[in-house]
Amino acid sequence: MPDLIDSHAHLDDHRFDGDREDMFKRAAAAGVRRWIVPATDRSNWDAVSRLRRSRGGVYPAYGLHPLWTPHHDDAHLEELPRWLETEHAVAVGEIGLDFYVDGMDPPRQREVFRRQLMIAKDHGLPVIMHARRAFEEAIHTLRRVGGLRGVVHSFSGSEAQARQLFDLGFHIGVGGPITYERAQRIRRVVASMPIDRLLLETDSPDQPCAHRRGERNEPAFMRDVLDTIASLRGESSDDIATATTRNATALFGLS
Repeated sequence: MPDLIDSHAHLDDHRFDGDREDMFKRAAAAGVRRWIVPATDRSNWDAVSRLRRSRGGVYPAYGLHPLWTPHHDDAHLEELPRWLETEHAVAVGEIGLDFYVDGMDPPRQREVFRRQLMIAKDHGLPVIMHARRAFEEAIHTLRRVGGLRGVVHSFSGSEAQARQLFDLGFHIGVGGPITYERAQRIRRVVASMPIDRLLLETDSPDQPCAHRRGERNEPAFMRDVLDTIASLRGESSDDIATATTRNATALFGLS
């Protein structure tokens, strides 16, 4: 089986502080040897950068997540291009829209999202996008800006929304939620979607698989996601691994 790429893992998170080195060893033993680590707020850009410098196979992305909207200043948006240029970023992210959580100031979210999309477009970088209760507006914004590519991580939309994203040049990222039998909508999407638009992820330390509910998630557990997808599609795990690794390598320009 080829090496796997975890296309979305917050490995700078404090929940890994006690065993981060062992976590990386377990991931490598499971075949997961490259990781996209997206930042969420200006306060953790430095931590993501340090992790990249300390560990081969870690590829950073920098952005401002909608759930931290109250903390995002215009100065952070003005800093972002320099970070992308000097800190070996492979994407702008994690960015997006979240209308699920109250108090996140939708107009400000829209402004920060649009400005980051323009920065990604100007730098020729893909975007890593978060969307909750905001799929239609997020898709409309991507279409309006134009000339973008990227991934909607932890995709939970409909088949029709997935097709719109594919038409726009976007991938969808799939992780632990697909292992839950009740997750019928995402299972239907993944069972029939074009394999060249699929990425594997864990969203570590969050979103564990069904049989690890309540545990801290980590990249080694991505094999459960892989095997579930292979079963849903009636294909071999090796073939899914080959395709998704190729997809992530191409999208993020990995060596």
